[in-house]
Amino acid sequence: MELFKRLWNDEEGQGMVEYGLIIALVSIAVIGLLIALGGQLGTIFTNITNGLKGTPPPSAG
Repeated sequence: MELFKRLWNDEEGQGMVEYGLIIALVSIAVIGLLIALGGQLGTIFTNITNGLKGTPPPSAG
């Protein structure tokens, strides 16, 4: 029974769990942002690639 009491009160790995939860939350936020802005980011990178190749970007009209 003493072993269970000691394990219940042990907080040694608590900090690592908190860091893991923070990293998971930030990852979910970044994935959501990339999904929301995916089409716009694709257009931006296409324009950059075309600019590096020397071709003009497509017209906005």
